[in-house]
Amino acid sequence: MPRTPRRFPRWGDLAPLIRFRRPAFGRRHRLAQAHTIEELRAMARRRTPRAAFDYADGAADAEISLERARATFRELTFHPEILRDVSTVDTAVDILGASSRLPFGIAPTGFTRLMHTEGEIAGAVAAQRAGIPYTLSTMATTSLEDVAAAAPGARRWFQLYMWTDRERSLGLVDRAAAAGYDTLVVTVDVPVAGARLRDVRNGMTIPPTLTPRTVLDAIPRPRWWVDLLTTPPLTFASLNSWSGTIAELLDAMFDPSVSFDDLAWLRERWPGKLVVKGIQTAEDARRAVDAGADAVVLSNHGGRQLDRAPVPLTLLPATRAALGTDAEIILDTGVMHGQDIAAALALGADFVLIGRAYLYGLMAGGLPGVERSIEILETQLARTMRLLGARSVAELSPRHVTLPGTVR
Repeated sequence: MPRTPRRFPRWGDLAPLIRFRRPAFGRRHRLAQAHTIEELRAMARRRTPRAAFDYADGAADAEISLERARATFRELTFHPEILRDVSTVDTAVDILGASSRLPFGIAPTGFTRLMHTEGEIAGAVAAQRAGIPYTLSTMATTSLEDVAAAAPGARRWFQLYMWTDRERSLGLVDRAAAAGYDTLVVTVDVPVAGARLRDVRNGMTIPPTLTPRTVLDAIPRPRWWVDLLTTPPLTFASLNSWSGTIAELLDAMFDPSVSFDDLAWLRERWPGKLVVKGIQTAEDARRAVDAGADAVVLSNHGGRQLDRAPVPLTLLPATRAALGTDAEIILDTGVMHGQDIAAALALGADFVLIGRAYLYGLMAGGLPGVERSIEILETQLARTMRLLGARSVAELSPRHVTLPGTVR
């Protein structure tokens, strides 16, 4: 066999094949190097002290529920349909009486300014710019009114924990209505707080009791400390009328006596859309709708409450069958990729909420980081829809997905 002739390399031959990347500087340039939520998570871990990162990243007990939720998304099978014209795809949906440019919104998260001082404001502003809903938590560190002022054009939802003192609950409900929040999201899976062992080991109890290890871990991150010490102290800003300790507040907030009768009571008093979050059986979804809910959120609280709870994605088919077209179904827990969102929509969800996925962006880079997390998910979702042959969210259906352990 004849040998291939050799010669000295010539720069003129190589130059057209090589292009040097310009050095990237600044927060937005750095964030642009992240192409997945996992890469934002890695950035967040480097930039955030362990106690704050674990507060967002961790789950309850052995964290089995969270891992199962993510594993279910990883192990499902897609069934693409070919030769469809997918030159354009429409990711917009109608949810709870209004349009959203994307089929996902931002979930309620507590103590968000602990992750990054831009906190809830960053989430709300990013949601406004993206044309998606933002949900403010009762445990927020920015007030209802301040979030409304910072993002006046955002679609704003408010998440409520039912208090033992129902009049205090009603006071928050009234403030939300007065501030222009159109949807009330009542969280019902917290009769008591879950065993979040990472927080206990890190000293992230309420109020904080930081350990020497936690303090030492934070020292190499001076930017986080400067931001924390030069901005207003962390408080539950939506609860400015509370006069007791935070421990007493939690005892009052997580009421183990809440029942379906309380949903009916809220339905009578809340003028907007009512959503029940924390549903983990199809039967409870049906009861919540019968009590007046306009939508339910299939959620195990991101794995932060009862470990080994059901994986919300696996509840979708039965819940859709139980509700039919009587109410909308929203899903959260374990969502880390646009493919996860596509799978949930295909299996019957009308909408998806992202919690940790946006918090990783927040910790990685404040408002631009949240915008990058939304951009990543949008890009992944649109690509997945094209590869599945779906030109709109409405065209996604159960024929596109098989859950692990099931036979098509």
